[in-house]
Amino acid sequence: MANLDDNKAIDINSLSLKGKSDIADYLIIATGTSSRHVSSLAQKTVDDLKKNNIKNINTEGLDKGDWVLIDGGDVIIHLFREEVREFYDIEKLWSSSIRLNSSKI
Repeated sequence: MANLDDNKAIDINSLSLKGKSDIADYLIIATGTSSRHVSSLAQKTVDDLKKNNIKNINTEGLDKGDWVLIDGGDVIIHLFREEVREFYDIEKLWSSSIRLNSSKI
């Protein structure tokens, strides 16, 4: 997602979940430099999804900014502070998924 890159998210990873999960087709994981940065990234991402006519967007964790989950239907986005991302290590959980270039999503 260009929005995350443009807003200085760190270590953006995109994973294909097609055929591996019923919850979504794609998973995007990125890091912000602070709680405020994570919350800002999340709000800008939600705004971008709305501009692209994505309906029924749900968020969790926006008030704290440590870990924000954005459910965009076919795309699930996890935004973390660095320490929180390292602790939960979502990439390891989905390690059998295919990493994608973000331009493919």
